Amino acid sequence: MARLETPRPVRGTQDMLGGAPDAFQERFAHVVAAFDRVRRLYGFQRVEVPVFEGTAVFARSLGESTDVVSKEMYTFEDRGGDSITLRPEFTAGISRAYITEGWQQYAPLKVATHGPLFRYERPQKGRFRQFHQLDAEIIGAGEPGADVELLVMGDQLLRELRIEGVTLTLNTLGDAESREAWRAALIAHFQAHRGDLSEDSVERLAKNPLRILDSKDPRDRPIADSAPDIDAYLTDAARSFFDKVTSGLDAAGVAWERNARLVRGLDYYRHTAFEFVTDRLGAQGTVLGGGRYDGLIENLGGPATPAVGWAAGIERLAMLVDAVEVDKPAIVLIPMGEAAEARATGIIADLRRAGIACDMGYRGNMKKRMQRANASGAGWAIILGDDELARGEAAVRNLGTGEQQAVALDALVGTVTAL
Repeated sequence: MARLETPRPVRGTQDMLGGAPDAFQERFAHVVAAFDRVRRLYGFQRVEVPVFEGTAVFARSLGESTDVVSKEMYTFEDRGGDSITLRPEFTAGISRAYITEGWQQYAPLKVATHGPLFRYERPQKGRFRQFHQLDAEIIGAGEPGADVELLVMGDQLLRELRIEGVTLTLNTLGDAESREAWRAALIAHFQAHRGDLSEDSVERLAKNPLRILDSKDPRDRPIADSAPDIDAYLTDAARSFFDKVTSGLDAAGVAWERNARLVRGLDYYRHTAFEFVTDRLGAQGTVLGGGRYDGLIENLGGPATPAVGWAAGIERLAMLVDAVEVDKPAIVLIPMGEAAEARATGIIADLRRAGIACDMGYRGNMKKRMQRANASGAGWAIILGDDELARGEAAVRNLGTGEQQAVALDALVGTVTAL
């Protein structure tokens, strides 16, 4: 009979198994746990949104001309004939829920979530087709203080994770008036150099000219570098907004650098744009980024609503985290014989209900079971055999010192809890 071929994992996905100090899953879980601690400190409520949405949610929010919509989304027609897309990011779904679920009554709303996202792109270091992000949003707050709070929160998350060598880069996109004037100046500048631009940038010039500023093509860099900055086109109100953001960061002790070439191509972005970047991940150096998107909810059919948010790749952060301590059992039960195993099942259940992490050594002779108990990192072993059962006791051994004591079975949970 021919051997069945095992299906391979889909390219751009990964399986993670915990249990070893260098296991990626341990660092992944460590990032999520730190995020949950920090978002509680800042009063962000956990929110859940569907893993798939109607395609229009992302087409409207990300823009039909973007690479994400035109090339990277996992879009399919379901059995009812509706166009469905696996979420490529969180903000659009959260904004849709803000409108359809009546969350406006809670504004300003501070929400956070994490989970899997999907983009069909070339897998590379720290980037997968199914990847995971942390996400934090403040919806319904147009004040610069909301931007500051999110930036300080992102900085604190990186501090909690003890990730060093990360720089906060910051820019302003101005208000609508500022942005429109700057956009017109950029189009004039790029049109004057149209013949020297890359093919991609010529296409962007018609659809999304701001994106030319962050082109990686060597042909575009001299033209992009000589393009006008937004500062000359900022209104007094936009300049004041940005000054309040930067002074807030200074007051909070968060270091930042100005990057006048940091942009967001879509028209609904306003004011603050930011990225926390590192040189430790090669070309894909952004570990946390976001900005203010005051026009997005209106784009989705809702009322004009200011909002600001950020997202961070869990895989990228986990790559920057040092090896973390693996969860270890405090106690390993080692029963020898069927009667001992039956009694040990009740004992380990009682210990776990008492909040003690335990494991059971089921297999092998006494020597092998003790070896596995030592290798697990547990501090204690409870040994139970026919002789111990006959005396109504168990042997409790300190795996660090080798010292052992007999403890009555009816006092075992209380004695072990006190150790």
